[in-house]
Formats: sequence, C-alpha cells, structure tokens
Amino acid sequence: MTLQNPTHGGADIVGASRGRTGGPGPEVMAADTLDGDKVLSADGDDIGKIKDIMLDVRSGRIAYAVLSSGGFLGIGDKLLAIPWTALTLDTDRKCFLLDMPTQSVKNAPGFDKDHWPSMADATWATSIHQYYGREPYWGRDDEFGPGDVAPGSSDAPEAGGVKL
Repeated sequence: MTLQNPTHGGADIVGASRGRTGGPGPEVMAADTLDGDKVLSADGDDIGKIKDIMLDVRSGRIAYAVLSSGGFLGIGDKLLAIPWTALTLDTDRKCFLLDMPTQSVKNAPGFDKDHWPSMADATWATSIHQYYGREPYWGRDDEFGPGDVAPGSSDAPEAGGVKL
C-alpha cells in the first residue's frame, strides 16, 4: 500500500474530495470529529476504530491515534497506540488507512482500557514507533526545532528562565 510521505510530521491525506470542503477539514479539523473513524489495514480489512487522539502537550503535536480493535461493543477490545504518521486519512472512503497487514496489527503491542502504558516514557514510545516502522516524531530534524525533546525527557526547554 505504501501511502505515507516520510518527509513530514503528520498523517497523509488522500482522496478526490480533499480540499473541496466549505468548512474546516480535512487539513485542519477538530480531533473529536475523527473519533470512531474506521481504520483499514493494507489488506483492506477493517481493523478497528479511532478511540482517542493523544497530544504531546510539550511539543504541541499529535503523538498517537488510539485504535480500538476487536471485542464487542467496547468489551474485551484491544487498544493500540499508533504513531500519527503511520496513518493516512482517506477522504473519499471517510476512514484511515494503516500501511500494515492485518496479521501484524493483530500481533501489535497493545493494552486494555484499565492498563494504559506511560506514553511519556521514551523507551516505550521508541519501541512503538519502531514496530510501525516510523521515525519517532520528536527526533525529526525537518519538523522540530531547538527545544523539542523526547517524551519524558528531563531536557525540557526553558521559557523566561523557568523550566517547562
């Protein structure tokens, strides 16, 4: 499928309806409008729905989309933190695409609603980005400037002499 553009820091957008809207989107939109959006694998299978969008508050960037997969009516579902750059928004089909086979998604590291990982832990975050074949968003020279740091890093930037 190979849809992603590795030279930017966000999700790609595809579809003929891209740019033909009278209001916000698809380039800028409210995060809650994406909640519940279907996600398709590289095989074309429905692998789940977007449950949450996680922000890296320090950098002001989207870190992950949390995918709810499996289960029934939210019971027994597996949650996956997918790097935002691993997703492509398909405006025609009104869904996200993940350039990964269904079986790899089934084998992906996940968690349940009562046991979320520490997403600010740099070791955890790096392993998730590696699993999805994405460069960690905090290490991109083309997207980040001075002061951008890895999640959980103690090298936080200063503002007016105050450590953030």
